[in-house]
Amino acid sequence: MNIENQQRNPVLLIHGIDDTETVFHKMAAQLRLQGWSVYSLDLVPNNGDVGLDQLAKQVADYVTATFAPEQRLDLVGFSMGGIVSRYYVQRLGGINRVQRFITISSPHYGTVVAYGSRRPGCLQMRPDSIFLKDLNSDVVMLGQLDFTSIWTPYDLMIVPANSSQMPVGSQVIVPVTLHPWMLTDSRSLAVVTAALAKPIMLPLLNRKSSHVASLQIQNSKFKIQN
Repeated sequence: MNIENQQRNPVLLIHGIDDTETVFHKMAAQLRLQGWSVYSLDLVPNNGDVGLDQLAKQVADYVTATFAPEQRLDLVGFSMGGIVSRYYVQRLGGINRVQRFITISSPHYGTVVAYGSRRPGCLQMRPDSIFLKDLNSDVVMLGQLDFTSIWTPYDLMIVPANSSQMPVGSQVIVPVTLHPWMLTDSRSLAVVTAALAKPIMLPLLNRKSSHVASLQIQNSKFKIQN
């Protein structure tokens, strides 16, 4: 078996709109008990008053200030935090730092709920926004990471719920009934833990053809039952 990394990287948690880092209290505590070093930060402002690209710069600055240049990271983004994290990975050099990347109930293709506000960050999370179209234009680059999207079909914040699906990596459906419960439900926490514990295999996906990546996607989908 050709394995690049079986060690537990530091885990950085990125919260969603109108949240703070405390939203991860249960997840962070569980991960620490299992041996991970867990980090988080408060995105400011957290209400959509600035673009997600600006929030992603806060993530980039935090990583630079907190970790040694050679330190590889694992990244978990919840809701809006998943999109902020994607901008960091895809546009601000995070692709060179992050090994495992997990998004939880993130509106990768937008949510109609964002039409309820004209704040810059909310405009960027509308379906077919220029911001999301740009990120999704080269989403294949996430195949270079161990990427997992976790989502629930019952999400009333991410509408349609399958906006959380991605054409790369793995997806896990957890039938949780409320958006915020995705961070506290035992099934979600188990999926996050399993995704962070997976060994990183070589060669990385960026050496593979898109056809091979597509086959991997088809074989990686599964569902957590009630």
